[in-house]
Amino acid sequence: MGTLRFIRENLPWLSAGVLLTFMSSFGQTFFISVFAGEIRTEFGLSHGQWGGIYTLGTTASAIVMVWAGGLTDRFRVRVLGGAILTMLALACLFMSFNSAVWLLPLVIFALRFAGQGMTSHIAVVAMSRWFIATRGRALSVATLGFSLGEAVLPITFVALMGAYDWRILWIAAAMISILGIPLLYSLLRQERTPQSFMKTESTLGMEGRHWTRNQAFKQFLFWFMIPAMLGPSAFNTAFFFHQVHFAEVKGISHVGLVALFPVYTVLTIGFMMLAGWLIDKYGPVRLFPFVQIPIAVGFLVFAFADGVPGLLVGLFFLAVTSGGMSTIPNAFWAEVYGTGHIGSVKALVAAVIVLGSAIGPGITGLGIDLGLGIETQYILVAGYFLFATGMMMIGVARARVLLPQTT
Repeated sequence: MGTLRFIRENLPWLSAGVLLTFMSSFGQTFFISVFAGEIRTEFGLSHGQWGGIYTLGTTASAIVMVWAGGLTDRFRVRVLGGAILTMLALACLFMSFNSAVWLLPLVIFALRFAGQGMTSHIAVVAMSRWFIATRGRALSVATLGFSLGEAVLPITFVALMGAYDWRILWIAAAMISILGIPLLYSLLRQERTPQSFMKTESTLGMEGRHWTRNQAFKQFLFWFMIPAMLGPSAFNTAFFFHQVHFAEVKGISHVGLVALFPVYTVLTIGFMMLAGWLIDKYGPVRLFPFVQIPIAVGFLVFAFADGVPGLLVGLFFLAVTSGGMSTIPNAFWAEVYGTGHIGSVKALVAAVIVLGSAIGPGITGLGIDLGLGIETQYILVAGYFLFATGMMMIGVARARVLLPQTT
């Protein structure tokens, strides 16, 4: 089936995925970090203090995700998605009206849990469960919402801050989140029933069975993949979180740096769609071990390059991995552990990802405060991604005998 025909025949379900991933933007670092300067000024915070608050709130959301993510195995997308979008809108209002620094960790928890955590989790679990032979393409299309949010929201809200107070813009974010609820219900009037896909032979994982969350947690492959799940979340988050500081170090304006993000987004979309096609052709197990080599190169470029051309090269390599990581891991978990309990299993993975996004800003912010330059840190980050690549190669090689024969 051609891609255009596939999209046309599955448009309502794919559109629901795009909607949810786009709405997750309001809890993603690339959006929250747009307001980093204003928040630090308003509350008198250093880079390290702001990073610590972000780490605390995000870590709490990761802990809750372990339990809450399993709700996708019990509730329909339109029901659970509507509830989470309501929570996300309230979290945006919380940010807008909060004036107490001690409440900031709770604000960050609410934004990260509802946005980065649950909204995106619901979308990728739905695609993993609803689609089998075309799972790669479904994930690549649905996750276009992430790229759309990255391309449109930062530059739009940075521009709007020239005319409106930053707190007003969080009210606008809440209104957009609320508008997504009736749209989600409209798209999923004929929502697919997850249970009808749970017992098919083609959705079984390793050893020809559906793995529970506890079984996956105790199995060695999961632990070999943990560094790879932590890394992009931690250090992509750190890159966008410290974008204001990074622009200062590189001697360009914040708006000048943000203006490059749409290029990064277009590249990410291209590599995301390519990854979806490659998943359906070769399987995610073959692809996953190599997906983080480009990001290692990208962070080395960020460490040494100066000026807009150099940063564009770094963003190119970042986009290769970002596009692949948007789709390949989600297909990987469904293939190796089956889809019978994919919501619970993916919730465990999502908690690791959210935890990574908590660690990244905290570590790099502390490093900045202690005098370890962001460029030096990025050299170390590149080394981490090479380590994660080695771990993936070892884990997949050891698990090869247990994997489905098609991989």
